[in-house]
Amino acid sequence: MNKVFNLFDLSQKVNYKTEVLSGLTVALALVPEAIAFAMIAGFSPLTGLYAAFVMGLVTAILGGKPGMISGATGAVAVVFVGLIIELRSVFPEITNETILQYVFATVIMAGLIQILAGILRLGKFIRLVPQPVMFGFVNGLAIIIFTAQFHNFHQKGTQDYLTGTPLYVMLGLTILTMGIIWVLPKISKAIPAALVAVIIVSALVLGFGIDTTTVADTLKEGQTIEGVFPPHTLPQIPLNWTNLMLILPYAGIIAGVGLIESLLTLNLLEEITDKRGNSNKECIAQGTANIASGFFSGMGGCAMIGQSLINTSAGARARLSGIVASVMLLVFIMFGSSLIERLPMSALVGLMFMIAIGTFEWASFKTFKKMPISDVVIMVIVTVITVITHNLAVAVLVGVIVSALAYAWENAKRIRARKFTDEAGVKHYEIYGPLFFGSVKGFSEKFDVSNDPQEVVIDFKESRIADMSAIDSLNSITNRYHKIGKKVYLRHLSSDCVQLLKNAEAIIEVNILEDPTYKLVADEIEG
Repeated sequence: MNKVFNLFDLSQKVNYKTEVLSGLTVALALVPEAIAFAMIAGFSPLTGLYAAFVMGLVTAILGGKPGMISGATGAVAVVFVGLIIELRSVFPEITNETILQYVFATVIMAGLIQILAGILRLGKFIRLVPQPVMFGFVNGLAIIIFTAQFHNFHQKGTQDYLTGTPLYVMLGLTILTMGIIWVLPKISKAIPAALVAVIIVSALVLGFGIDTTTVADTLKEGQTIEGVFPPHTLPQIPLNWTNLMLILPYAGIIAGVGLIESLLTLNLLEEITDKRGNSNKECIAQGTANIASGFFSGMGGCAMIGQSLINTSAGARARLSGIVASVMLLVFIMFGSSLIERLPMSALVGLMFMIAIGTFEWASFKTFKKMPISDVVIMVIVTVITVITHNLAVAVLVGVIVSALAYAWENAKRIRARKFTDEAGVKHYEIYGPLFFGSVKGFSEKFDVSNDPQEVVIDFKESRIADMSAIDSLNSITNRYHKIGKKVYLRHLSSDCVQLLKNAEAIIEVNILEDPTYKLVADEIEG
């Protein structure tokens, strides 16, 4: 039987062949990404590769979403650029080796913060990310993945793009890779199309001696991906308050960026696989992986959306694929570096192009005329910020803030009042819509204090008091009536609103009383 019980998750059945082949495909795709991200921060390729191995293995075993891939990422690498600049400013004579020690210490501290976030169950707050923000995040990410491949079309050692025959060869092999990945699933899904494409294109290049850009060409002179098992390290930096305060802000940023990117990846995979993950478990797994990375010569990282999509697109749904990807990456480092360095970049670029195309939410264009204009604007803002800054965490945070403001603005406009005077001459204000900081101005403008009768009822049956701004506004209105000798009753207050008013007794002067006239809980301003 193809399907057997997964040794790491007995709750589901998986296909061993699919998991192993998917893992191998991911391992191939991890190599250029880990190298590129390490070089962003000025580290050696092995620092990124070691991080990819350790992060991938630990999160594959402990993570909250089977099939999700973690490793060295650009979002984390960018943070280290700032740390390195500050280190060189504070310690002008600092060596590259000492900088690495600070990096490892920062990664370990970031891991501790992430574990604390998981213990405090903060992972659930990722649910606050609105759908337009998710659309913008995914679309921006797809554009980044796509455009990030352009540097592979540079001539070796320069910033000039390939021209003539070398360009046509590179483009032809890239298009061939994309064509295989697109066509093969329509014929057979027995073997991941991405793996078949990489093997066929690599065989053509190596077999016919085609002159084109290879993985080795992306390395600086004298660099190699050949290494040993990640060496154990204990960060050698002075343990004092100065160093703690120096690395703590960067550790916090790495922890936050890593968790946001990882939990958004988890959410995305939940939609693709239709299976829930565990966000708090993922926080702890990411923290544990970063700590292990810091102790084993790695630069740390977080979930990798591109590689995770490669994995799930190939059919992987269990932890085994992530474990295979990590182990095979280590095998490449220790035993297969010479072969991996000969792989044509066109095959890997074609693979990433297809991932970018598959990642983009093309359906989001169809929602432009159906979504509220505020949601469309938010989606575009998040996409643009993601593409410009390459900082997914900042883009998402901005999107959430703008969404919250848009939501507050829309709700603020909903506050309204139905007014009438009953047979007893009592003026009634029936309030509709939430009373909160955004709607208090509109609320206060509803009342005609000077011309109202001696008794006024403010009915909250279709409304609720939400925050301290609402309480303060209510206090202001009742005080205005009180100053001219008029009584105000508050009707249909919900239990949570009553509790809010009781908690604010030190600020306002209203009391919660039973009103015999209206048989309802009421607040009366007493003279």
